[in-house]
Order: sequence, then C-alpha cells, then structure tokens
Amino acid sequence: MPPIRAVLFDLDGVVRHFDPENVARIERTHELEPGSIEAIAFAPHRLEEVTTGRISRRDWVERIGGDLGNAAAAEEWGSQPFQADEEVLDLADELRANGIRTAILTNGTDTIRAEAAEMNLDAHFDAVFNSAEIGWTKPDARAFQHVLDAMRLAPHEVFFTDDSASKLAGAERLGMPTHLFEGVFGLRSVLQAANVLVDEEVSG
Repeated sequence: MPPIRAVLFDLDGVVRHFDPENVARIERTHELEPGSIEAIAFAPHRLEEVTTGRISRRDWVERIGGDLGNAAAAEEWGSQPFQADEEVLDLADELRANGIRTAILTNGTDTIRAEAAEMNLDAHFDAVFNSAEIGWTKPDARAFQHVLDAMRLAPHEVFFTDDSASKLAGAERLGMPTHLFEGVFGLRSVLQAANVLVDEEVSG
C-alpha cells in the first residue's frame, strides 16, 4: 500500500460535537414536535443552499424560523454551544508529530472560519476546507478533488474519515482510502494497521 501523507477529517460528529439534548430541550421549551427543527433545517434543499454558500447561515436560520413558525426556537437552535473532541485533537497532533499532514473537510456554512478559530483548530490541522467556500459538498468528488489540488497530493496519499457512510463515496470514487468513523479507538487502529501511526504498545 502506498504511503499515506495526510489524514482528512470530517468536522461534525468527528472533530466537533453538539449535545443532542439541547435540541430536545429547545423543542420542549417551545412546545414543538420532537425532531421538527432539524427536519426543516436539514431538508435537502435548505441544506444545499447554505452548504454551497448560496445563502448565509443567518439567512438559513431565519428561513428555518419562518418555516417552523417560531423564530425564537430557530435562533436558539442556531446558536447552540459546541465543543471539540479532545481525543481527536490529540490524534491529529500525534499524526503531525509523525510527519503526517492533517486537514478538515466539512459541509459547512459561512461561519466555519469563526467557529474553527473559536476551537483553535489551526493549532491541530493544516487546513480547514469548507463546502460553502468550495461550492461543492461531500460526497461530490469535486469537493475532494479541491482538497487534493490544494494539498498537492494524489488520492492514494490522503486518508479520509467521516461519521456518515454516504459521505465516503466521493473520496472512494477518486481512489482515496476511507474509514467510517465510529470512535477514536477504531480510527486509531485503522491508522496503525496502515502504518500511519505507530502502535505505542508495540513500539514500547
């Protein structure tokens, strides 16, 4: 297997996490049906508009509020707290210490730069690629090709992990090695098997 020179991470569900209980609490507070906010927010046409940069995150939240008939609930949903996964950040640091480049590719909005700065992601990743700036979303192969071109790497040199199986398809189409993220332990094991990470127990 050719050597892997970079690991590309998804953002939400891998590097960054939201507490799902916050959404449930907002819906209870505003007497909304469970799941109603995200059913509107993540409707394909709504999501496509914001993640390709055709509308801003502000416009997205306002439209969610309009469709929901509850602007306050949409505002609360749109300003939920989030946190970076410290174990994933540690893994990214370990990769970089081993000479492996790290980056993020997210189906994001126009506020990703500010959110990345808030989490200090620049200290752990060489680049954050955002679909709202690229113009194509995962799993479109063009989103992945943009990353490869920017990093000046071949597909077989970039390992991609995402917590959504459907998002892996574009990367696989280009010949990138992929992994369905279900936790740091599993990802670490796969990277060790691919000789991207040194197994600390074996190395002593």
